[in-house]
Amino acid sequence: MLVKEIKGNVHNIYLTGTKAEVAILSDIHWDNPKCDRDLLKTHLEYCKKNSIPIVIIGDFFCLMQGRGDNRRNKSDILPEHNNAHYLDSIVETAVEWWTPYAHLIAVIGYGNHETAIIKYQETDILKRFVKLINLKNNTDIKVGGYGGWIVYTLKLNKGPKSKKTASFKHKYYHGSGGGGIVTKGALNLTRALEIYEGMDLFTMGHIHENASRNDVREDLEYIANKGYVLKHKQIHHCITGTYKEEYEDGSKGWHVERGAPPKPLGGRIITLSIKERPSYKKKVDSKMFPV
Repeated sequence: MLVKEIKGNVHNIYLTGTKAEVAILSDIHWDNPKCDRDLLKTHLEYCKKNSIPIVIIGDFFCLMQGRGDNRRNKSDILPEHNNAHYLDSIVETAVEWWTPYAHLIAVIGYGNHETAIIKYQETDILKRFVKLINLKNNTDIKVGGYGGWIVYTLKLNKGPKSKKTASFKHKYYHGSGGGGIVTKGALNLTRALEIYEGMDLFTMGHIHENASRNDVREDLEYIANKGYVLKHKQIHHCITGTYKEEYEDGSKGWHVERGAPPKPLGGRIITLSIKERPSYKKKVDSKMFPV
């Protein structure tokens, strides 16, 4: 895996073969006691075993227990972070915990939890984490945006000298709004179709759901030696789940009191595939992590 920054929040990830997988995670809330680290570790080990690169699209951290934060709660802080250098300790312990998986992480983007710390505490925890973990592991993890683009370039298996490639465009956005207990983010995906053009894949997090759907658009494409060809452009959408289990037994807590239901845990694995013959086709699909 090779990752290059094209410009700001636009990155290029180079993969090999006519079929490749990428894990999309969001809303990990790693430093929160309610983060299911056992499940997270299981999913990361799956990526490690299968050499699956990882893209994280926001709320990697929770960061709500700092001084002056009106959301802070003494029961929502881990012992190792309950000290006079709260934010520093989160960065240091996170680097240690994530080091076995550092070589798999391609891009990490911002969520509202990270941007809130920039706004109120005047420090960029995400950049500090990435800089330190890269320094320790000689890796090259890139920092993305709250929203951004990733181009996946697949080098097709035609020998070491082959220069033939295929590309997929991924628009990511951490997310906004509450998601809706009935629609579960479906409206957010439809809005994306009105805002963004040209993507093969759209992903968002934030609302702690886990689902996918496909949309199709009629497209007129010019192909050399063939002229204009009418095609159906496939667009795969998915919402990535959280690793923060807030509902628990449903007895109490902010999540329960606001009427929110149990939420699906875990990210999604994206499959990018190319079919060259008899006609050239690209396909994007996704699935939840295996149990």
